[in-house]
Amino acid sequence: MFLERKGNRKQNKGWIEVVCGSMFSGKTEELIRRMKRAKFAQQKVEIFKPAIDTRYHEEDVVSHEGNAIKSTPVPSSSNILLLANDVEVIGIDEAQFFDDNLPRVCRQLADQGIRVIIAGLDMDFKGEPFGPMPALMANAEFVTKVHAICMHCGDLAQFSHRKIANDEVVLLGETQEYEPLCRRCFNEANK
Repeated sequence: MFLERKGNRKQNKGWIEVVCGSMFSGKTEELIRRMKRAKFAQQKVEIFKPAIDTRYHEEDVVSHEGNAIKSTPVPSSSNILLLANDVEVIGIDEAQFFDDNLPRVCRQLADQGIRVIIAGLDMDFKGEPFGPMPALMANAEFVTKVHAICMHCGDLAQFSHRKIANDEVVLLGETQEYEPLCRRCFNEANK
């Protein structure tokens, strides 16, 4: 974490990092990697995820690769402010499932000197901006877009194509329900 000297005291400088991309692109894996590095550096960390996401584990954040890290499930973004005590780094997984207040919460945490690392889908299954992600990316100092591999042609994929008939924006799923596709294959699949 960067430190700035003001007189005789040190002051932490907070910031926001966003890791975004399609399903199966490694967003959660990257979040876990960054959080483990912060722990290794003996920084105080806390990780949050939306309470609705129980696909792999009730509490842990778990990547598709099976790597896991302890987290605290919360029903809304305002709970993060209540639970973020005495920490230097906060991780937030599946940010697209949080309410529209999440960008304000993250700004407030960063303003308090906390490094905030967010992972989430930047687009929904229709290829539209997803939940609070556009505002989070606009407020972030660092944005990393990761890509999956297109399941139809092998190119880089940035779209999460839903393979089943369901128009709900939020539909938790895995490889049975979704596949990563490149732009060309996504457009072809949605004709």
